[in-house]
Amino acid sequence: MFTGLSAFPLTPLANDAVDEAAFVRLVERLVEANVDSITALGSTGSYAYLSSQERSRVARLAVEYAAGTPVFVGVGALRTSQVLANAEQAEQAGAAGLLLAPMTYQPLTDDDVYELFRAVSENSPLPVIVYDNPGTTHFSFSTELYGRIAALPGVASIKIPALPADPEQARARLRNLRAALPGGVSIGVSGDAAAAAGLAAGCDAWYSVIGGTLPAVALRITRAALHGRPAEALAESERLAPLWRLFAEFGGSIRVVAAIAEHLGLAPQASLPLPILGLTGRERALVAAVVDELGLAD
Repeated sequence: MFTGLSAFPLTPLANDAVDEAAFVRLVERLVEANVDSITALGSTGSYAYLSSQERSRVARLAVEYAAGTPVFVGVGALRTSQVLANAEQAEQAGAAGLLLAPMTYQPLTDDDVYELFRAVSENSPLPVIVYDNPGTTHFSFSTELYGRIAALPGVASIKIPALPADPEQARARLRNLRAALPGGVSIGVSGDAAAAAGLAAGCDAWYSVIGGTLPAVALRITRAALHGRPAEALAESERLAPLWRLFAEFGGSIRVVAAIAEHLGLAPQASLPLPILGLTGRERALVAAVVDELGLAD
């Protein structure tokens, strides 16, 4: 399950409540596109801003409307007891796996994070994706910590940040990672602008922000890279350079992806949880222009 394109949909809000109809439309769009898996309640899905009840409901909707596509559910929270409760809810919803990031207010040590994953591994039968997203969580995993955690029962995949831009350095980094991990633990790249390069270097999966809203273009990159056509994948990613520049210019992907979903009528206006205001009118116009210029509305 932990290979190919895993699409991360938004969890759209309207009037400070989850817009269930919009979320279901996004999930059905992913099923129609035939993504390899769906990851609900990732960072793109605003999991950290939702109540336990909202998260449980979103997990159930994702599984119900995924039509058999594997659904991974984000379970991160500030306290281990809350993580375990979220994991139990995900299991009850029918999730195929868990996505776990180490959330923190106080800085975490490597031992803190290892014990978090050990607790989940011991208490949930579901396979776990280790979510390394230092730009959001402010915690960075060492290669040694990857290896310690990956040796736990049930840890199935590592979601890594972007690899070095140089292809040989990227392949060398992957070789080092694989040497530290048990066999069978997949490596998935994140950071959409660098995903094609990561897949071309040998990553098994792409944990994709843009794939949750624009699955067709993400699938073109993924299929080309994983079926022996890396140059085609890299060329398609390069074609999307104006989109990747917007990610960088506007401080990350979530505001841009929300603006795309709103522009395409897939989410209501102001769909992000406050206090995240989203993009300004001028910025939204730039996003809409790029979407139209690149033909991403199809």
